[in-house]
Amino acid sequence: MAVRELDLGLLRLLRTRGHGPRAERAVLAFTRAGEHGLLWQAACVAGAVADRRRRPLYLRTMRTVMLAYLANIGLKYVVRRPRPRLEGLPALSSTVTSLSFPSAHSTTSFAAAFSLTAGDDAFPNAPTYATATAMALSRVYAGVHYPTDILAGAAFGTALAALLERRERR
Repeated sequence: MAVRELDLGLLRLLRTRGHGPRAERAVLAFTRAGEHGLLWQAACVAGAVADRRRRPLYLRTMRTVMLAYLANIGLKYVVRRPRPRLEGLPALSSTVTSLSFPSAHSTTSFAAAFSLTAGDDAFPNAPTYATATAMALSRVYAGVHYPTDILAGAAFGTALAALLERRERR
């Protein structure tokens, strides 16, 4: 019960603070770019074309993000948690499904962050994970996920990417 109350309290806080027309437009543009992991996929395509040395890292990350997204969809249909509804605070964004747990934006973002920061040609942790965290939080800000959805997505994406990375190194 305490977790649910904390979840709702944090959701309400992120839905009522820092909202204005400019902030909402910026966050919504960013969160829409994360649909289906497309922001990460596009960055990896650009990187693979522009940075031949890191091409294997980008291609591995693209595969990881795609697998994370597909696994997330499967898990959503197993768990079947409905999206949040706060009276007087409608969601700011439409969604592909009415299912909430775990957040696919969070799953794909943290899978990408793990993949991009692992290995010899790794990216720096701080900006990579800051981007993943911002993407995850954008979903609560938009009112389409509970905070526990994004935490579960972050854990799921990280674990899946770690498993794939370990398998790759064998």
